This record gives sequence, structure tokens and C-alpha cells, in this order.
Amino acid sequence: MKNIIIGTAILIISVLLTSCSVNKAAEQKGPPLIQVATTEVKTGSAAYFDEYPATVVALNQVDLRPEVSGYITEIFVQDGQHVTKGIRLYAIDQQQYQATYDQVRANLNVAKANLAKAQQDADRYRDLAKYDAVARQTLEHAVDDLESSKMQVASAKASVKSAETNLLYSVIHAPFDGTIGISQVKRGSAVTIGQTVLNTISSDDPIAVDCAVDEKQISRFNTLLQSSDNGKDSTFTIVLPDQSFYTSSGRLSFLDRSVDFQTGTIRVRVIFPNSKKILKPGLTCNLRIQASTGSTAMLIPYKAVIEQMGEYFVFAVKENRAIQHRVTLGMNINDMVVVKDGLQPGDQIVTDGMQRLRENALVAVASAGMPPVSKPGYSK
Repeated sequence: MKNIIIGTAILIISVLLTSCSVNKAAEQKGPPLIQVATTEVKTGSAAYFDEYPATVVALNQVDLRPEVSGYITEIFVQDGQHVTKGIRLYAIDQQQYQATYDQVRANLNVAKANLAKAQQDADRYRDLAKYDAVARQTLEHAVDDLESSKMQVASAKASVKSAETNLLYSVIHAPFDGTIGISQVKRGSAVTIGQTVLNTISSDDPIAVDCAVDEKQISRFNTLLQSSDNGKDSTFTIVLPDQSFYTSSGRLSFLDRSVDFQTGTIRVRVIFPNSKKILKPGLTCNLRIQASTGSTAMLIPYKAVIEQMGEYFVFAVKENRAIQHRVTLGMNINDMVVVKDGLQPGDQIVTDGMQRLRENALVAVASAGMPPVSKPGYSK
């Protein structure tokens, strides 16, 4: 029995010694290394475009409203027709305006006849007054009648001009070249002066694209505005809603007179040719503005970037340890991103395996070459 107890004690002591040896060996070995893939930060050609949400607007657009009241008697154009300046569009019943015009013309003729008679009387009494052959009061009355007749003629002329204007306004003409929309009235419709919208006409070639840019970009756009080659290259292009590219490039027209203090943005207008009428007022698109032409920039894979609370970080590997760097990013170029600050060319950054990393963690590196940038990309 005594031998059994001694044997059991020896076995327990052996197990404990073995366990301590294993734990000590594990402590000496340290925590396991985290497997990561890295790539080297390099510089490359970065030709890219900034994109801004934009809206197509007509350089000239107006709602057609009648300047006289009445009933529509004629519609001279088809919906969606291209019209030229001065062409007839609508006619409002002219009978009443023609009648009024004829009446005031007749009144003008009567006033002119009365003026001629008053002029003759005044001239005759002036001649008689030279020989004291007429009473002075009679002469004064004749002169007053002459002045009254002149004022009546002036009033009649104003009435004729007003009636003539109304008669002219009974036919609505196109104010400029453009495309007319869908008619809001039909023949026989009653229209009210200044209230009823007959139709809308807008110019379509050239056409404008408006977007809002941050006030920090004002200096850049002023430089583009003053550039001698503004509009002669592909600095300004459009991405249409179906993601296709508009074939013609644009020309920067102007920056708005003031910054919107609520949003801190300023409106920019770019003019595009539109001979094929592809661009329609109200169309939403993206305005692409070339930001660089083959300039050198630091590029890293976008998947290496970690976002935390609106800031961006990457892990760089130095002496087998992961060191976190805060970076300032530029525009996306395909699957790459421009780094403005926070890294140096030649730094090794983690591209895979960063999910388990912590600051100063030990890593085992498996190199993954950085994909080359062989052609310009576009910002997202």
C-alpha cells in the first residue's frame, strides 16, 4: 500500500513538471504571428477626373403667356417642333381687338379734323386781332380750343397705339430659336392675360450644364476659366444617366456671383454643343472635370484603407510589426486611390489580413506585388 502511494505521488509530480515545462516553452515562444500580405507604396501616372452631380439647363427658357385675354383660334406649330425667332405660335380671337383698333383709328381721324378746324379759327382770329377787328376774348377762346384739339389728337394717338399693341399681341410669336414643348391649351380654350401658360419654349443648342462645387475649388475654377485652351480639350465632359459618355466636350462659362452660405458651394456653368438634341433641360448627369494630366502621385490599393470615424488609416509593416498610419486620400482611380499625405514611396503596407491587426502586432509577411497603373482611370 505504501509503495502504491509513493508511486502515485511520483506520477503526479512528473505530470506537473511536464506541464510547467510546456507552459514555459510556450511563454518563451511568444504569441503566434499574424499572416498578412503587403505591397510597396509606389508613384505612378495619375490621370483622373472629378465628378460632380449636375443638371442640364437651357440658356434661354420661357413660359409663353398671353398678353391679351380671349379664346385660342389657331395653333400654328406642332408639339416638340423646333421653331425660329418670330414664327407664329398661337392666335387669340382678333375680332374684338380689330374692332377696337378700327374705332380708335376713326376717333383719331375725327380729332385730327377738329384740330385742323381749330387751327384755322385760331389763325383767322389772330389776323383779325392785328386790326382790332375781333374781341380779345374770342381770340383767347379760339387759342384754348386749339390746345384742347391738340390734346385730343394726342389722346387718340395713344388709344390707337394701345389698340394696335393688343391686336399685335393677339398673335404669339416665338421670342427666340428653340424647341417648343407640349401645348397646354387647345383651340377654343379661354386664356387670361398673364395667367394662362400656353406652352414652354427653350433654346437647345448650345446648352448649359450646372453643378455646385465646394468653395475651396473657386481658385481652381478661376484658373480654368482664364485658361486659353478652355473648351479646346476634354477637360469638361459628361457622364449620361445610362453611364455612357457624351461625345462633345464643354467650355467653362462662368462661376456664379456668390457662394451659398448655407451649403458653402458655388454654382458653375459649362456650355456644351447640342446639335443632335441629346441633352434635354432638366436631365441629371455627372459633370467630369479633368483634375490631372499624367502627373505623378502615390497610389495604393483601395482595399488597404481602413475607415474609422471619418478618418482613414493603413497598416505599414516595419521590422515585422504593424504600425498604423493616418492618411489623407485623393481621388479613386479604378481599384487604386491617391495618397496625398501619411506615407512615403517604398513603405510596405498591408493589403490582406488587416482585420486581425492591432497597433504594434507581430506579423509574418507574404509579399503581393502592387498592380501597375497602365492607363488613366476615372474618379468614383
